[in-house]
Amino acid sequence: MVPHNRARYGRYAGGPDPLAPPVDLAEALEAVAEDVMAGYTPRHALQEYLRRGGRDREGLDDLARRVQQRRRDLLGRHRLDGTLNEVRKLLDTAVLEERKQLARDAMMDNMDRAFREMQLQNLPASTAAAVNELASYDWQSGAAREAYERIKDLLGREVLDQRFAGMKQALEGATDQDREAVSAMLQDLNELLGKHRRGEDTNADFQEFMARHGQFFPENPRSVEELVDALAKRAAAAQRLLQSMSAEQRDELMRLSAQAFGSPELMAQLDQLDDTLRALRPGEDWSGSERFEGQEGLGLGDGTGVLQDIGELDALAEQLSQSYSGSRLDDLDLEALARQLGQDAAVTARTLAEIERAMHDGGYLRRGADGDLRLSPQAMRRLGKSLLRDTARQLSGRQGRRETRTAGAAGDQTGSSRQWEFGDAEPWDVTRTMTNAIRRTVAEGGDPGRGFRLGVDDIEVTETEARTQAAVVLLVDVSFSMAAEGRWVPMKRTALALHHLVSTKFRGDRLQLVTFGRYAQSMDIGQLTALPALREQGTNLHHGLLLAGRFFRKHPSMQHVLLVVTDGEPTAHLLPDGESWFCWPPDRETIRATVTELDRLGRSGVQATFFRLGNDPGLERFVQRMARRIDARVVAPDVGGLGAAVVGEYLRAHVRSSYDDAGWAL
Repeated sequence: MVPHNRARYGRYAGGPDPLAPPVDLAEALEAVAEDVMAGYTPRHALQEYLRRGGRDREGLDDLARRVQQRRRDLLGRHRLDGTLNEVRKLLDTAVLEERKQLARDAMMDNMDRAFREMQLQNLPASTAAAVNELASYDWQSGAAREAYERIKDLLGREVLDQRFAGMKQALEGATDQDREAVSAMLQDLNELLGKHRRGEDTNADFQEFMARHGQFFPENPRSVEELVDALAKRAAAAQRLLQSMSAEQRDELMRLSAQAFGSPELMAQLDQLDDTLRALRPGEDWSGSERFEGQEGLGLGDGTGVLQDIGELDALAEQLSQSYSGSRLDDLDLEALARQLGQDAAVTARTLAEIERAMHDGGYLRRGADGDLRLSPQAMRRLGKSLLRDTARQLSGRQGRRETRTAGAAGDQTGSSRQWEFGDAEPWDVTRTMTNAIRRTVAEGGDPGRGFRLGVDDIEVTETEARTQAAVVLLVDVSFSMAAEGRWVPMKRTALALHHLVSTKFRGDRLQLVTFGRYAQSMDIGQLTALPALREQGTNLHHGLLLAGRFFRKHPSMQHVLLVVTDGEPTAHLLPDGESWFCWPPDRETIRATVTELDRLGRSGVQATFFRLGNDPGLERFVQRMARRIDARVVAPDVGGLGAAVVGEYLRAHVRSSYDDAGWAL
């Protein structure tokens, strides 16, 4: 009979899950872009997102809080007198058993009994002094002698556990042969590290040492450097443990250590080991201390382990802070994070590191000519698509704002079809649409003969050649009041959505973004997105209209569309010498210059819409008068609806221009 191979299944522990889906960057990109539009640099914005985390994901700050809470828990739960208390209990047991034996022993010489009782009665109050004084005492009680020998055994195991984790348990009930094996290991270890310190060791020396004493090192170091690293971290923690004790506790333990296994040679070997490790790893924290305030007593080995944990937590806190030069989340020690906070924390940190790596390596951030990180065109396209999708949802909920009866009037059919996308005005290809719906119904297990439903993905429209192209200028107010009143980011989101719509759905159109504060300036979408809010007074609509007119003159055959977003009356205009004149309240000359330039655009046939933000009465009167002069529209959206309002007006102007070219009227 052929034996069957058995397979055991469990949680994958070989690193990141190879079957896990790729990290979704949509939320991270939107959050980073939102902060960039608010004035952060892309690097700072990414750092802020990683610190905050996502909607359903912890961030670095959450992990750092958990690290600090665990640190506080360790210090608040423990105290460092565990070994002293154990020794005191064993000493009390030995003395009590000896007194019982003296009282029972009728054959003992009275003078000898009295001397022994006096010796026990007058033991020093210091535990260490009492233990040392009884080192040469001739115990009459076997139980007392056993309790006293357990003191020496306990101290030996504790001091070894300080340097080699787990030694206290491993040597419980150890024989003389076991102790000789430990002594031989320490001797060989000191010899190996001494040669390493002098640069005289070889890999063969290390391999020979591990072959003889590997059972003492469960962490299985692969080189002498790894061995030194592990031993030095533990030895430094042991030093910090001693320095965290009170002076009395530290003195007691130093005096007691002479009784470890009843072998002074043991402490000499450990002292030599500590000196060598300190010389090899001077960068470890050999001088720190902590304040323990709990009630749970710790032995020397366990206390050293807690100090190691605290040291590891401190290192994690520094890594999570990302405050040092050149910091990256790839620096995080995920194994240490899992040990201290659990596997879920390591998964969170790994995901955040993947997001950071993907943002840098995936092309969403790139370095500009000035050396600073910027959102890449790829990131701008993805963000614009998302913003346009949000805008489309808002438009779909606005009743009566879209003239659906005009769909398809924008051009001549080419004979081909494609899937419907937001902004399409072409007529449906009914045959292809119905065919798609029938195929989908069959694929889903339905019966088309009994009826079916159309889905958005089923719709195809006929390709058309557009008759009319538009030259569009989006004039946006960038005076400081826009940022102060919470309109800065919505303004940029609006520009991004419109830019994406024009560049992907109406590629024949030309879009110019113009900002106007004290001066006006033409910008590309990347510049506008990264534009910081400036504490500069001035709303120079006059200069913005001049730049709009210059753009329109470059495209004389296109339909001219002007979209103006502002929250204040004009308070500045451009002088003949190119300087900006500012005055508040608005100067009459500023109003005259602005109106003159607007009239010039009106005579060229521009289709204009003013988007008035806020409830300033002066602004309301001004834009109404301006609109009447050139037969423009005025829209007063709330901040959250600005994007939908601007995109809706652009689409309206586009459809209207198509009808006008066809000789029809709305």
